[in-house]
Amino acid sequence: MRCGSSVDGAGVLPGNLARPDDAVARTGFTGHVHVLASTDGWTTCALGHRHWGRAGAAGLLLHRDGENGPEVLLQHRAEWSHHGGTWGTPGGALHEGEAADAGALREVQEELGLRPDDVVLGARSVDDHGGWSYTTVLARPARPIHVSDLRLDGESDGAAWLPLAGLEEVDLHPGLAASLSRLRPLLGHAGSGVDGHGSA
Repeated sequence: MRCGSSVDGAGVLPGNLARPDDAVARTGFTGHVHVLASTDGWTTCALGHRHWGRAGAAGLLLHRDGENGPEVLLQHRAEWSHHGGTWGTPGGALHEGEAADAGALREVQEELGLRPDDVVLGARSVDDHGGWSYTTVLARPARPIHVSDLRLDGESDGAAWLPLAGLEEVDLHPGLAASLSRLRPLLGHAGSGVDGHGSA
């Protein structure tokens, strides 16, 4: 997540996942794995804000057409995390040299259990703070995605499809709240996807 979100309160991976094979076991990636240098850690941008992810961060904003207008899939951040108890996009620190799309897909697989072929990527929006940036990658479902099918990790204590029109009434992660005015116009340009809804 943006604006200083950490994997735990001290910026340490849960379970001391320091070795590449631990990370592979946790994320479920199989086959050939290109191990990138970890850039987990705090940094300060030119605006004086403290952020998690020394090479920047990225997250996935999944959206669909709901019965009463657009809906977005957000995670409810675990209380122990930075800005815990708020709703935001699944995301986190980028690895050195990792593209924002790849980082957002990796994070959504780790945090919600969604695989790259579950989504259709669309527009991107960069929140540049000078020396640190957060890239929001918009996407639409490639298949019906129900909250009950998600596999949450310890960084989330819930997830929900929320109506875009009602997000001002929700306790949003500050970074997402600050980006909403820039993200709203992009939501219609993220590819065709499949908007299957039904019970979440």
